Amino acid sequence: MRTRTSLYGLLVGLLLLGAGLLPAATATAADNGTWGVFPTPPAGAAMTDRAYFFHQGAAGTTVQDSATILNSSDKELTFQIFATDAVNTPVGGAFALLPVETRPKDVGAWIALPPQTATTVTVPPKGRKDVPFTVKVPADATPGDHVGGIVALNTAVEGVQQEGKVQVGVKRSVGARLYFRVPGPLTPGLSVEDVKVSRSAPLLPWVQGARATISYALVNRGNVVVEPKVTVAAKGLFGRQVLNRPARELKLVLLPGQRVELTEPWPDAPQSDWVTVTVAAGASAHPELLSESGTDFVAVPWPAVGAALVLAGAGIAFRVVRRRRLAVPEHAGPAPDLARSL
Repeated sequence: MRTRTSLYGLLVGLLLLGAGLLPAATATAADNGTWGVFPTPPAGAAMTDRAYFFHQGAAGTTVQDSATILNSSDKELTFQIFATDAVNTPVGGAFALLPVETRPKDVGAWIALPPQTATTVTVPPKGRKDVPFTVKVPADATPGDHVGGIVALNTAVEGVQQEGKVQVGVKRSVGARLYFRVPGPLTPGLSVEDVKVSRSAPLLPWVQGARATISYALVNRGNVVVEPKVTVAAKGLFGRQVLNRPARELKLVLLPGQRVELTEPWPDAPQSDWVTVTVAAGASAHPELLSESGTDFVAVPWPAVGAALVLAGAGIAFRVVRRRRLAVPEHAGPAPDLARSL
């Protein structure tokens, strides 16, 4: 049996809220109920006083901090501690930290942990372990937000799953997010791309509702994190409004350079119409940021149209056959031979 970590682990935490890098007051650090990873609090402070790591430093500077691994279980746990980069999952846009097998290229590569964490760290039952670390910002670091995390990977195999003919051991990991901003020109960027519509028409139109799914991509082309809000609308022939969903927060943090695929269900889509669908995206923290894209589609109840064509074809064929039968003359008997009768 070979062992691996799950692709992104079980990396828990609330989304970054508000403008800039300010966390929500009610946010909690990453904890799966058995162990957690927290920014180390000052002496006498509560463990959850800081939800995530938030730092700022110019290129070439060094920042120091500490992560606390908290073991809430009744048994000793052993972890591998590592730093890595953050990404959005391609579908859905969830926040995720790269697995231990993937070498970080951004802020995860700037973080230096104590040498002893390169092997393992053991935390006693109901105990904690503080792990200091430093963030050394490269001299050529680009301005903007760089996002990663400190991860505790349980070395114990907690389950086995089948993948084809191979049994795979599954390990769990928990990570605390780290947001690091390098001062300089900040350029928010957000783009809506590849708007598409897929439809499912009922066999009996206007008796059952038609369904559709609007799919689109959001791309962060800037250098700061963006919390997008999206408006979805559609108009039929002559500008008639057939869908109007006002702007709403998507509850995701779109990281710089990331592209995510999202979908919007449309359970009461038009049965027959020429429809223009528009998806617009913005961000509350950046009022000037707005992107819009759309697509057209023709809503036709094809099953009903197909059935009507079949019936029409059958009716035409019946009429043609009937006319041919009526057009054939009756066969008369042979004419008498008058010459022989003389």
